[in-house]
Amino acid sequence: MDDVLSRIEHTVLGPETTPADVRTLLDEASEYGLRACIPPCYLEMADEYAPDVKVATVIGFPHGNNTPEAKAQEAVDAVDAGADELDMVMNVGQLKAEEDDAVREDIEAVVAATTKPVKVIIETPLLNEEEKHRASQLVADAGADFVKTATGFGGGGATVPDVELMSEYAPVKASGGVGSWADAEAMFEAGAARIGASSGDVIAQEYLDQHEE
Repeated sequence: MDDVLSRIEHTVLGPETTPADVRTLLDEASEYGLRACIPPCYLEMADEYAPDVKVATVIGFPHGNNTPEAKAQEAVDAVDAGADELDMVMNVGQLKAEEDDAVREDIEAVVAATTKPVKVIIETPLLNEEEKHRASQLVADAGADFVKTATGFGGGGATVPDVELMSEYAPVKASGGVGSWADAEAMFEAGAARIGASSGDVIAQEYLDQHEE
């Protein structure tokens, strides 16, 4: 498996996502050696359909204002259904209210619920610079494995400056608006460890076109 392609998470998370959409995505992920990120309701199907594909799912998605108990139970259920990794949404409202203990404890509840890697979506398009620093620090303090830029449903996505800032605190998953290999390469160069993209197949093909003879 190509190391670069294995750091790309091919994603389908829209409200109209069908089982057929997920199967198509898993076929593409398997073909290119990508990871996948899919809705929780399709995890068991995905585990049976494409057991070779590493699959992440989302917790508290897309707004993050579920209770910590609900998020923790979602995490348990997701892992039981076959999830390899979990992408949870931070409680942005509590962050903006400077209720940092509550934000950290929310993340800790999910981290404690599973041994699987946890990524925390801080929804950078909704945050100012100070909040981005504080959010990233809370992710690190809570013991999560990655800090992730955005859901893609919050009015924006990953930017190079945000990835550079966040990478000071934890490994970064750059997600939201990454639609080409040029975009992905810029994120990797800024310090991203992973890329999340609904066009992961396009990114992979562009990468291969440039790097294979």
